[in-house]
Amino acid sequence: MHAKDILIDAYGRIQEEVHATVDGLGPDVLHARPAENANSIAWLIWHLTRVQDDHIADAAGLDQVWLSQGWEKRFGLDLPRRDTGYGHSPQKVAKVRVESADLLTGYYDAVHEQTLGFLRGLTAKDFERIVDERWDPPVSLGVRLVSVLSDDLQHVGQAAYVRGLLQSAVS
Repeated sequence: MHAKDILIDAYGRIQEEVHATVDGLGPDVLHARPAENANSIAWLIWHLTRVQDDHIADAAGLDQVWLSQGWEKRFGLDLPRRDTGYGHSPQKVAKVRVESADLLTGYYDAVHEQTLGFLRGLTAKDFERIVDERWDPPVSLGVRLVSVLSDDLQHVGQAAYVRGLLQSAVS
């Protein structure tokens, strides 16, 4: 099995978890926060998608789906155009509001398709290419892809946990 096939499978699992986490949720639950300074499900899913979109597009030399496919306008958030949610205060987390889970999954699916298209074209040598020299040691494409994968899995896990907390509170 080639490394790209493992990554394709792994990124597919993120997609499955994103859908499972928001399936059937309305705006009230998507925006609920278990504590004043906690993140909402909507923010967590939006953020993990923005990170994947931003980082993969940068590494692949592609435009972000957020901008190129009009997702920024569909969301209509009161945030800077290229904001990924990194370092958001509780006040900025509260600005990430969506009408439905379909908006979140639609954006995620579009980013996922761009990610898969990029991954499918990789060769073993590509994973060694340096994509970010701001770090010591510089970050290779392989390391960046695993980093995004790890970040996304952590955030979708957090969103699933918040869903469980909220559902148990009403049971």
